[in-house]
Amino acid sequence: MWKVQLHKINYDEREYQAVKEVLDSGWITISQKTQDFEAAFSAFLGYDAQCLAVSNATAALHMALLVCGIGGGDEVITPSLTFIADQNVTQMTGAENVLADITSMEDWSMDPDDIESKITPKTKAVMIVHYAGYACDMERISALCKQHNLLLIEDCAHTPGADYCGPSAQGRPLGTFGDVSAFSFFGNKNIAVGEGGMVVTRNQEVFNKLKGLRSHGMSVLSFDRFKGRAVSYDVSAPGLNYRIHEISSALGLVQLQKLESANNKRKEIVEYYYERLDGVSSVSIPYRHFSRGKPNYHIMPVLLSESTDRSAVIESMKQDGVQTSIHYPAIQNFSAYKDKVNKTPKAEYVCARELTLPLYPAMMKSDVDIVCDALIKALNKKE
Repeated sequence: MWKVQLHKINYDEREYQAVKEVLDSGWITISQKTQDFEAAFSAFLGYDAQCLAVSNATAALHMALLVCGIGGGDEVITPSLTFIADQNVTQMTGAENVLADITSMEDWSMDPDDIESKITPKTKAVMIVHYAGYACDMERISALCKQHNLLLIEDCAHTPGADYCGPSAQGRPLGTFGDVSAFSFFGNKNIAVGEGGMVVTRNQEVFNKLKGLRSHGMSVLSFDRFKGRAVSYDVSAPGLNYRIHEISSALGLVQLQKLESANNKRKEIVEYYYERLDGVSSVSIPYRHFSRGKPNYHIMPVLLSESTDRSAVIESMKQDGVQTSIHYPAIQNFSAYKDKVNKTPKAEYVCARELTLPLYPAMMKSDVDIVCDALIKALNKKE
């Protein structure tokens, strides 16, 4: 039904062949492909990053909080413009979410000043998200965490291939600043495997704890027993089952190889969006006029004016065959969190007016024209 859909997976024969190899192997749970994916992702990030592939990014975030010792009575400063997974995993540990606002209408990253204002004696960690693949102010946020002896957790669901540039870091990959970081490989991500994630640390002790958490606390994986390398196993501490499977890892290896090229194509499409939407008074675009490094152009968010009926725009564009989305609804409006989290006025303003336009590597300029024509038509309709 869509002339231009929100997202398309960037697959070709290489992904199909990778899956076939796994199926032909006769073993589809965690084994060699996963180890290869972890090694490749570690090399990709650099900075002594140690990586564990897991079932999804929410699992990675949950594991991050657990290995950091977050629990009842603790506060975690979390993003106010983000997917609800950040708040859910914090709540599930028994800790309290304290939301930090965004910086401005041009910069939707977490505001370091607001983060600092929310620190209390109960604060144990700061969880940040690099929204849309644009870096937070890592210089200031890292310094704040160090100054106040807080753990730093990076939600990198949007960031593969993006980096940070600042006074003390030039081109450092996002995901290498936190005590623990979490990546997503969901079907709409820059690396897409359907379901999957990666938990990352540069601390050997933390890595060992993460490894146990991923698989029931067992000392030996099932694959090792299948190969006859072990008969039994020990459980040194309670763990979970957050394992990825071989098919996802095989897809991840191919997607990682294609990432740079795919991100460059995203960049070209975003720049054409800038050209087409330049001068459209009812639309503004965040992050357009500044940079803290190289983004990966994960999504194409725009901000509609106060006088614009977003629901009417979405419906009009749908009738013209263009799929859109919202990143994200306000956390304060969810039933589970209503009246249980603090206000964040700037983020709530954005949540009420943000619209996500289609963006994927295979998009053509002609697709962008269809999207922008539909958007401008919707904006020009009389209410």
